Amino acid sequence: MRLAKYLAMTGLCSRRAATRLIRDGRISINGRVANHIDCVTIAPDKQHCEQDLLCDGKPVAAIESLHYYAFNKPVGVDSRLLADNPASLLHFLPQSPRLYPVGRLDKDSHGLMLLTNDGELTQRLMHPDFAHKKHYVVEVERPFDEQFCTQMSQGISYKNVTTLPCQVAAISETRFNICLTQGLNRQIRRMCQALGYQVIDLKRVAIESLQLADLPPGEMRPLTATEIAALKG
Repeated sequence: MRLAKYLAMTGLCSRRAATRLIRDGRISINGRVANHIDCVTIAPDKQHCEQDLLCDGKPVAAIESLHYYAFNKPVGVDSRLLADNPASLLHFLPQSPRLYPVGRLDKDSHGLMLLTNDGELTQRLMHPDFAHKKHYVVEVERPFDEQFCTQMSQGISYKNVTTLPCQVAAISETRFNICLTQGLNRQIRRMCQALGYQVIDLKRVAIESLQLADLPPGEMRPLTATEIAALKG
């Protein structure tokens, strides 16, 4: 098995982050610095590898059983896992199993986040080639018209980027639904700003088929087998 895949399966980090750890020389295998083409041999117990594997000089844990949770991120919570930041998402997570967010929501936004230690699923859901759908409800500070929805849906240019076409539908004079297949930094806020509007509330309500529903802010729940199968499918 490729080393980065194995590291992700242990719950150490996502596969993408594992690639960075290897690149930065923080992983050693059998006493030498690992490289990106290294592979490991899975032991008969299917929980460990047969090599001596270290991260920052500490043994890498065994392959974890996989866990999947939905979390309703409140406004003000930082999606980054920073132990010294009291507003970090890290302080909402259990010590075991080790969970990581699939993507981020900016600090001023709230709503659904998927938390898991499944590095393979994380890689698939975050990779732009798969164009996974994320659904939001957005409120702006003043009424918009039909042209606003049309422009948003066709794509907006800002900061040398042009967003991909997306689905937009008005809910009221100041609120709309939007479905994105991109994950650009603060994308919805910058799209609205480019058209002269300010976002005053942004809530993610779904990731693919996974729904936020009535999960209270700051709370998390395990996904059902049906929800997990749908995301993997």
